[in-house]
Amino acid sequence: MNRRDFITLIGGAAAWPLAARAQQPAMPVVGILGSGSSSAFTELLGAFRQGLKETGYIEGQNVAIESHWAEGQFDRLSQLAADLAQRRVAVIVATGVSSALAAKAAGSTIPLLFLSQDDPVKLGLVTNFNQPGGNATGMSLLTGALVAKRLEFIRQLVSENAPISYLMNPQAPESEFHLSYITAAAHDLGQRFKVLNASSERDIDDAFTALAQQRGTAALIVSTDPFLFSRFHQIVVLAAYLKIPTIYDRREYVAAGGLISYGTHLSEAFSQIGVYAGKILKGAKPSSLPVMQPTKFELVINLKTAKALSLQIPDKLLALADEVIE
Repeated sequence: MNRRDFITLIGGAAAWPLAARAQQPAMPVVGILGSGSSSAFTELLGAFRQGLKETGYIEGQNVAIESHWAEGQFDRLSQLAADLAQRRVAVIVATGVSSALAAKAAGSTIPLLFLSQDDPVKLGLVTNFNQPGGNATGMSLLTGALVAKRLEFIRQLVSENAPISYLMNPQAPESEFHLSYITAAAHDLGQRFKVLNASSERDIDDAFTALAQQRGTAALIVSTDPFLFSRFHQIVVLAAYLKIPTIYDRREYVAAGGLISYGTHLSEAFSQIGVYAGKILKGAKPSSLPVMQPTKFELVINLKTAKALSLQIPDKLLALADEVIE
């Protein structure tokens, strides 16, 4: 073998590993799209990663996760969804109705997993629960039906027929859906309630200022909304400052010092969505995965906050609690 042939042979051998690497499939990317902020979803995304792990996918090893957050600016969702579609992610996980609708509008070929506070059939995300059709499936969180239960719980902590306020984000597509549920529930109970709107950090301050000036509100219900959840520390502090008994939809509010929460066990929900994401990465079609509904709900009460508000929590309510923070 002459020198030229030897160099050619060695050069070709050196190129083999590079060629082999080039033929390996790229690591799939899961896109996360939310209208809130990443900091508010840290624990829930941990549960999502755990669900992925159960199906054999570990971030950084065989799957990547790219998150896009609108930080309460709903008009950004369309562009953020388009960015994920252009990135050609393997699946998009939408954390709420607004993000799900934006992701669906961005393209009909990328699999979409949603957590929907409203009826996903009514929203046009799927054709039905058992056979979703198209490229989307996920979980319907039943939040509308839970509004009536929150009203029932908070009424046990205030005097009969005392006025109650309802804090909501009017910019969220699901806001009218939630408002219709609490309006119906209040009507059935003969309960007076006032709506307070907040779509920004400043709006939240203004809403609580209005509460302070009214001096008639006995309690507050905070609507299910990704933006409001992203500001849960601000809301909890203001409720404590004004000494207004407040009920929320998520445990995180109560862990931060809020009084009481009742809602879907969201960590479990995000874990199940993680499992679905893993199945899609393995080749399952969204149309073959039925829309899930939560089976776990949790009532959480903060007794330290109740004491600060000079409230006596009824024994029957304590007996129903899944967790009591002392």
